[in-house]
Amino acid sequence: MQSIRINKFHLIIVFLLLSVLSLNAQDYRKQYRQAKEQFDAGSYSAAMDSFKPLMVYDINNPYPEYSSFYYALSAQRLGYSSVAKEALLQIKKLYPKWNQLNEVNYWLTKIYFDQGEYFQGLLIASQISDASFQGGLTDFKRVYFARIDDTETLKMILEDYPEDKEAARALVRLLGKEPIHLQETALIDSLILKFNLSREQLITNEIPKPIYKDKYRVALLMPFLASTLDPSPVIKRNQFVLDLYDGMKLAADSLSKNGVQLELLAYDNERSMTTTKKILSYEELKAADLIVGPLFQEESVPVQEFATANQINLVVNPISNNSDFIGNSPFTFLFQPSHETMGIRAAEWLAAHVTRPNCMVYYGESVKDSVMAFNFIKRAIELGVNVVYAEEVRKENSGSILTTLASAIEFDEWKNPLQFKLKKDSIGSIFVASDNELIYSKVINSVETRGDSIVVLGQESWLQDTSVDFSKFERTGVTMAAPNYRSLSSPAYHEFRRKYMQKHGSLPAEYSFVGYEFILTMGQIFSQHGTNFLQTMPVGAATKGILTYGYTLQSTHDNGQVPFIAFKQGRLVVLKEN
Repeated sequence: MQSIRINKFHLIIVFLLLSVLSLNAQDYRKQYRQAKEQFDAGSYSAAMDSFKPLMVYDINNPYPEYSSFYYALSAQRLGYSSVAKEALLQIKKLYPKWNQLNEVNYWLTKIYFDQGEYFQGLLIASQISDASFQGGLTDFKRVYFARIDDTETLKMILEDYPEDKEAARALVRLLGKEPIHLQETALIDSLILKFNLSREQLITNEIPKPIYKDKYRVALLMPFLASTLDPSPVIKRNQFVLDLYDGMKLAADSLSKNGVQLELLAYDNERSMTTTKKILSYEELKAADLIVGPLFQEESVPVQEFATANQINLVVNPISNNSDFIGNSPFTFLFQPSHETMGIRAAEWLAAHVTRPNCMVYYGESVKDSVMAFNFIKRAIELGVNVVYAEEVRKENSGSILTTLASAIEFDEWKNPLQFKLKKDSIGSIFVASDNELIYSKVINSVETRGDSIVVLGQESWLQDTSVDFSKFERTGVTMAAPNYRSLSSPAYHEFRRKYMQKHGSLPAEYSFVGYEFILTMGQIFSQHGTNFLQTMPVGAATKGILTYGYTLQSTHDNGQVPFIAFKQGRLVVLKEN
């Protein structure tokens, strides 16, 4: 009888354990289903938060691989390419036998292509064994290889992958754009023959003819949040959108008086994916010559797809520097310089103006800071700048800036520092790839403490909401990349302020300037290059700004115009190029 009681007790324990395990499994299933529903609804930020705890291995959790995968896709669709890439690589490392690795490699390929790492992307693509992915990979190659403007890169790709038809197509098209006397006819002929390519479609050095109109239509898909607005003078939660719009309307009026008719069509997308898709169903939208919006990454994907399908030019956000907003479409562009371009131009300016080649780089933990810093370092090294130190600065290690730059090892009789751990004048410049005040203020304070001739190179955003006195900017010789710089003494600036105050009874806000300049610039581009300006404008073509230095189209479809400014005798001035 005793033996029987013990067995019953054991059975009860086993039953309870199984019940707990079953409950745990149900909790994981419920959490995963909720996260997947958020992903399917396009709520990618919420999906990332929900998938993250499910990525941790647990014997009762059947979803770590899928959770990691959808976490990566959510990050990718929010524009966090580096986060997505890291998560996908982690899947390959932790779950090398997972049966969905083909799809992991597929999205890794796209991310590498997005980042311009074509050879790494091709290496990953070669690991995909499922034939059903080949069509998508071919589409990737066709889109991304068409962006390469260097024939040597395409030739190297063909050396490594001699059977890649899309690399051959892109190379023939690029060679075919050269003047006839410069074309490599033998190479072109051999590729056309080997891959059965169309000579008529690929060989052309003709620029399409501009398409001009009497009136150009600009559709604004922006979160006006009209249902929440009230007439009170308090700042609204979407005030920057309203300020942009006020500037845009004023610019459209100015263009009309100068003979350029530009019609603004405002659509309130309410920061809603559902509302955004509803607006895209309107037939009238297909007649737009330019779409502006929806400003935020979460709602941008269907708008980009619509713009591409209907061949309509698109600026997702006229104040953004994020190149992810360009996507894969030949009809999408940035009005601002990308973070990549900001880093490259900073390196070029520094190489041309700072005599001592040693340089240090500080950047924050955001993706944009890393992108800017990486492109600065890459270009600086190409130009002969010696980048001796680079550090990602977080809140907990920000004190290292002062330790590195301002640790004194020798003092005079009044305890003033004479020499430092990092010797005076041993470096020529510091590039700060961040608008985080914690970082740049420590760099500036350290340089002031040192009292040597280090050039600090930063961003125009430092001029806003800063606790650093502007006189310190001048004393330490801070130079800033400033694509939105405008002279406060220019007649155009005073005319804009006068018109804005006359219409609104108040001084214009910062984003009103941007909206005004954006629409004035687009009016000029339409009148000079037509509605198909992204196809008719030569790369490097410059459009003179009214308030700013204007817009220069790059092959990367962002603005290549980046002036640099500094304080001189208490006034901001543009530093002249050599």
